[in-house]
Amino acid sequence: MDDTNANAAPQAENAAGLPSEAQVLEALKIVKDPEIPVNVVDLGLIYGVDIMPGGLVDITMTLTSVGCPVQDLIRADAEMAVGRLDGVSEVNVEFVWTPPWGPDKMTEDGKRQMRMFGFNV
Repeated sequence: MDDTNANAAPQAENAAGLPSEAQVLEALKIVKDPEIPVNVVDLGLIYGVDIMPGGLVDITMTLTSVGCPVQDLIRADAEMAVGRLDGVSEVNVEFVWTPPWGPDKMTEDGKRQMRMFGFNV
């Protein structure tokens, strides 16, 4: 991992004053499933980010299980985290179940974090 920019400001907004996909993903890293000690990005729960003119951000994501009891909490946390970014006027989070989530969707960092907490991944 390249740490040369570890303390640098996040990527600049694009020319239209909208956040980049990388900025949206970075903002989503504060969102965690309360039952799993890893953020939704490293868990591989984010399937898509669409940033549209006017500041609308659509996020397509899944959860580790259908019927997750904290779905509304995760949605609210994601909307709040991304809504704080400059240029964002509205955030829509859509949950999808296809393709189903599996540990193979996790980042290497997410897998490492899970192993630190005793999960077998």
